[in-house]
Amino acid sequence: MGIILITTATIMTMPTEGPAMVAQDDDLALLGLLQLVSPALPIGAFAFSQGLESAFELGWVSDEASLGAWLEGVLEDGLTRCELPALARLGRAWQEADGEAIAEWDAWLAANRETAELAAEDRRLGAALVRLLGSLALLPGGPANESPALPSEPGYVTVFAWTAHVRGVPVRQALLGFAWAWLENQLAVACKALPLGHTAAQRLIERLRPALVVAVDAALALEDDALGPALPGLALASALHETQYSRLFRS
Repeated sequence: MGIILITTATIMTMPTEGPAMVAQDDDLALLGLLQLVSPALPIGAFAFSQGLESAFELGWVSDEASLGAWLEGVLEDGLTRCELPALARLGRAWQEADGEAIAEWDAWLAANRETAELAAEDRRLGAALVRLLGSLALLPGGPANESPALPSEPGYVTVFAWTAHVRGVPVRQALLGFAWAWLENQLAVACKALPLGHTAAQRLIERLRPALVVAVDAALALEDDALGPALPGLALASALHETQYSRLFRS
């Protein structure tokens, strides 16, 4: 029987390119998306209810069934026609380093914030995410990249789109992550301000998960002239929240 000699030359090393590296990039992109949509991300999203707290106060939302109907309506007539398609366009604009398109869609989103509270939420979350990215050396327009700089006082969606881009997250997955973060935040609001248990929140997640996918599909198919939210009830709730006597949330 012969003797097989194993030397350092025969030990396989990790490939520097090819399928293994592609898989690693995909894994890092997924982890980057999970980081971006995590409730632990220190940008203060937990402080905002997006008008939902006022809907509780007004009696429009009072239990699991009415909360599910409210969320389905906001998803279909709000995110599907506003944040999600704008996020897709901003993601492509960052890919193409199109500073003009980035500024245009950032301004479009700002114009669609129908109350002072919703506008302030968008700016504050955007500013908080900018500060976080600065601490991580991930801001655009710096020495580490050749991307356009962010607009002045960018909104949250614009900064989210950049963060997803710099983390290598595909546009569709960025939209799914954004929708998921919105749903989790709204359910966290309900668990704090309604007699809604965590099991009920999980039932709503199971009910609405397919709707998130449908919303992303619809958002990606919309033409520019079909965009724009249609949420008069949410706008009214947000406006009334500005003078609500007792409240837990900033919007």
